Formats: sequence, structure tokens, C-alpha cells
Amino acid sequence: MSLVASFLEIVQPLGWAMSTPVFATFLTLLTGWIFAPRRTVTGMIVAAGVAEQRHHAAFHRVFSAARWSLDQVGLIVFQGLKALLPEGTVDLSLDDTEARKRGLKVYGVGMHHDPQLSTRKMPVLTWGHNWVILAVIVRLPFYPQRVFSLPILFRLYLNHDAATRARRTHRTRPELAVELLHLLCGAHPELHFHAFADSSYGGEPVLGHLPVNCGLTSRLPINARLHDAPPPRKSGARGRPRKRGARMPTPAQMLHPRARRVTLDIYARKQKARLADTVARWYGVPEKPLRVVAVEPLTGGRPVQAFYSTRVEDTAEQVLGGYAGRWSIEETIFGSKTYLGFEQPQGWSRLAVLRTAPIAMLLYSLTVLWFARVGHQVYRPLPRPWYPQKMGPSFADMLRTLRRESLLATISAYPGAKDLPQNLIDSLLSAANAPP
Repeated sequence: MSLVASFLEIVQPLGWAMSTPVFATFLTLLTGWIFAPRRTVTGMIVAAGVAEQRHHAAFHRVFSAARWSLDQVGLIVFQGLKALLPEGTVDLSLDDTEARKRGLKVYGVGMHHDPQLSTRKMPVLTWGHNWVILAVIVRLPFYPQRVFSLPILFRLYLNHDAATRARRTHRTRPELAVELLHLLCGAHPELHFHAFADSSYGGEPVLGHLPVNCGLTSRLPINARLHDAPPPRKSGARGRPRKRGARMPTPAQMLHPRARRVTLDIYARKQKARLADTVARWYGVPEKPLRVVAVEPLTGGRPVQAFYSTRVEDTAEQVLGGYAGRWSIEETIFGSKTYLGFEQPQGWSRLAVLRTAPIAMLLYSLTVLWFARVGHQVYRPLPRPWYPQKMGPSFADMLRTLRRESLLATISAYPGAKDLPQNLIDSLLSAANAPP
């Protein structure tokens, strides 16, 4: 089994991060990753058809022992994604996700809050890994209605117990997020970035330590202490200059006297709400002016919420619309787990853990990039008359198209392909149309 040449052209720049023998083995694993029903290393080499050619330890060593950098691979993937980015600011999304695991000797495992199983009244903890993910937000030219978050950089979060077992310094998720932002922004000082993140990454640990070429949009506590800019310092005045100006109303108080009614077009539906916005400074980070937006949804039963953006020139609607686009990273996480087996690799050593699972999300980004360049031209939607509201291809359709084109290229390379019965070829291609 082999991948279609147009996809290999996109993957080829990753070879700069690896030696030639390691990259050749890595390509074999990627091939198996696309076609394997279960994404373990042994499952990949069986799907790639090379199980009897080399010892399986040679493939395990690509993740557990070979010398290459996952960060460098992620930055190379970003270079390929730049063709999909509009001119101006590069939008990013930040989030974290769980990867359930079994076993006590797996590096970095611990108890983490599981948002999928938890409810408001009963939090649930699961045993596994927690990954902090930085993704690039893009819109495809042929499908502008949908936003995609394409992951590029990752950090494994170790809770206090896991960090103690691994003899590592404990670092919080916001600290890891700041490290990822500095890594990307430092590699591209000529670009300006803007990150969208939920409340976990909206506090002072992130907002107060952003790179100089990066902004942030996130949620704000509804009772946040807001201040005006400090007054100009008088000449000859003694003492430390003031950091904060006059106290301003909290986001909850902003809604009472001067809220306006609007209809928001976010999350693919119309929502009526009351809005109030202003430019203020948060008490914990007084040096950064923020566009603060307070929202009271009039439909849906949601409580009053507050958001902020370091782009003070944005309108309230632009702040809310940009934050709504952050939801695409949740779809990316779902697609990586469901269709690419993000939770399935069984490595337990440190390097194997830190490298293997993120490849699933990098493969997600590479698949979308291939589809944007080539795949949409050969995409054939499956007939679904019961689903007339579908507007464009999903990630499952993109992966199915990549499988189909790779299988078709493999069949065409067979010396006797012209003599194969058409019904046999159709049956093989139908197998590629099966759910990923």
C-alpha cells in the first residue's frame, strides 16, 4: 500500500526534520495510519503491508528513540499551511483535551477532569494524558462557510503526581500554552498572530505573558474589576506612577444602563442578545487595553457572559464572532480521536508518548491541506438523499477521498491494471468509501 503522490509532495518537507532512513520509515507509518483500523504501531505496519519485511522494533524506534523534533515538524507543517492563510493577522486557537489510557507505567498519565463525562453537578476524573494544543484557524476557498482549526504544536501536561514521578518541574496548562505561543511567534517575528481561547487560557498567566506579536480573545469573569487608563503623571509628582485609572463598572453592571439589542449570526444560527462593550483594563493586567463585551442572551437559556479582546479596534460583534470560531478546534479534536485514533497508540516510554499521539493531529492538518490543494478537485460526495442540508465535505469525506485516491493510484501502478475487471476495481474503491 502507498499514498497518492500529491499527498507525498505535501509530506515531503517533513524530511528536513529527520534523517533519510528515519523519514522513509516514518512515511510507511503514515501510510499505515491512513488505512489501519486501529492506530497502534503494529496495526500501522500490518495495514501498510510491511509486517514481514522488517522487525517491528524498527518502526517503534521512530517514536521512542530516533532523533527528531516534534516542534520542528509542527513548524514545517505551519509553513505548508501559510498558503491557506489570508493576508494580515494569523488566527490561532488554544485548547486542551484528554486521551484516556490504561496502565500505571505509561509516561505522564494521571487523573484529569473529563469534560465529556462530567456534568455541572458531578465532575468526573479519568486516567490518561492531557494535551495542550495550538492550532491555526483557516477557511478553505471552496468552503468558506466552515472554519477549520489545524493543529501544529503540542505539549503534554503533567499533573503534580505525574511530574513528581517523572522528576519534572510541574507547569500549568497556561504556562505550556504561553510556551507554544512564544515558540510559534518567535519563529515568525514578521507575522502577527491572534489567539482565541476559552476561560482556562484567558487569565493573567497567559494575557500578561503574550509575545509582542500576538493578541488574545477570551472570556472574562462577569464580576471582573475594570479600570480606566491611568491619568497622565504630573511633573514633579512624588511616588510610584499609577498603574490604574478610575474604577469602571463590571461586565455585569455594564448591561443595565446602556445595553443594545442585536441579532448575532454565530454558531451557524441566529441568536438575539443584549450587548454592551467598552475599552477598559483588567485589574490583573493593567498595562493592556481591552475591548470588553458583556452579553445577555435572550434565547437559549444561557447566563450573562463577558469576553475581551486585545484588538480594541474590533466591534463587539467581531469579538463574539471570532470567539465563536474557536469551536472549530473542538471539531478537530473529535475528528482526530474518531477517525485518526488519537487515543489509540500504546507507547509507554517518554519519547514514544510525547511523539506518537500528536502525529494523529498533524495528520489531520496534512489531510485538510491536501484536500484544499488537490482533494476537492476529485471529491465525489456519497449519495445521501436523507441529508439534503449538508453544505460541504466533512473531515471524514476528506480522509475517505485520500484513501480512495491512494488506492486508485496503487491499482493503476499494477502492471496488469488494464486487464482487471471493472467490478473488482469498483469493489476495491467501495472499500475505500467505508467509514474511516
